[in-house]
Amino acid sequence: MPAPETTLLHSWQLNAQSWIEAIRNGRIDSRLQVTDQAILLAILGRQPGRVLDLGCGEGWLLRALADRGIEAVGVDGEAALVEAARAAGSSQVHLASYDQLADATVDIGSGYDLICANFALLHQDIIPLLVAMNALLAPAGALVIQTLHPWTAAAGNYQDGWREETFAGLEGQWQPMPWYLRTLSSWINALDMAGFRLAGLQEPQHPQSPVPQSLLLVAM
Repeated sequence: MPAPETTLLHSWQLNAQSWIEAIRNGRIDSRLQVTDQAILLAILGRQPGRVLDLGCGEGWLLRALADRGIEAVGVDGEAALVEAARAAGSSQVHLASYDQLADATVDIGSGYDLICANFALLHQDIIPLLVAMNALLAPAGALVIQTLHPWTAAAGNYQDGWREETFAGLEGQWQPMPWYLRTLSSWINALDMAGFRLAGLQEPQHPQSPVPQSLLLVAM
């Protein structure tokens, strides 16, 4: 049986076109209502001049930042998503795997005022990647992570472990995707082990929802 990380990569290869269509056609309600604005405001609030979007996907956030005069560089591990981002107007988009990023074997630039990971840290062992990203930050630079809120996503099983996203309710052909859920304490411990200090925590929530839509962490 393939390792979850292998299945995760393969699922993105199969889901790339459906993902592009879902994002560009506004099919994910939580993103439209809450989380897209949450990550954008968290970035803009720090007034960065240069941002790296880690796991940029089809590039919506790159375009949103560029429209606001911010130099936005993207990197993703799926070629079809990288090509889609480039075709939509983002010229600085790199193709690099998790291992290449963690081992710093691909030059994606450095001296970033801010690195963001918007629903992009899905592996079990993210510490090597976080260490590598820390090295790419400018002095006083920040890391902004938005992820599924662990308490909400845990669905009563609040412990670290692999879960499966089936994309139920979304149009298109989807391959189930494994992803690793970590508790809040595990997130904080991972940041600490990678040399970061937690500087802020938000729980973006829609006014009409009783549960948070995401967890947003700012680290330096």
